[in-house]
Amino acid sequence: MSLTIPNLLGGPRTDVFDPFSVWDLSDEFFNSALANTMSSSSSVREASAIANARVDWKETPEAHVFKADLPGLKKEEVKVEVEEGRVLQISGERSKEQEEKNDKWHRVERSSGKFLRRFTLPETAKMDQVKASMENGVLTVTVPKVEDKKPEVKAIEISG
Repeated sequence: MSLTIPNLLGGPRTDVFDPFSVWDLSDEFFNSALANTMSSSSSVREASAIANARVDWKETPEAHVFKADLPGLKKEEVKVEVEEGRVLQISGERSKEQEEKNDKWHRVERSSGKFLRRFTLPETAKMDQVKASMENGVLTVTVPKVEDKKPEVKAIEISG
């Protein structure tokens, strides 16, 4: 007994059940739909680039530390800014690869375009002492914190 399963993306029917066939990104229907969407809307590309600027934010006792994966970018292509007092902004642009007339692309998975991430920091952040460095495609931004001063405790003598 064989079970005929239709291909949900419009491809040919098959007698072999393949649970991953729906996720096959080499499917011609999927790629042509994606290509049409990407070529017809620059805002989709820009939104993708913004979403692809992955950033980790951790807080240590001394500082807030941000790490952003920006593979293939040089430090000159990235901007770190402080806006409106307590907003840290990381932005930049990844250039699109030059296309040659005779090139035939099989996959385009790397994003290009502008990216922008903004983080509102707490009042304990020393925004005038922000430091940034970039190594091996990882941007590290360190924002020192104001030292927590423990309130002075004064013992009161109890009379009576």
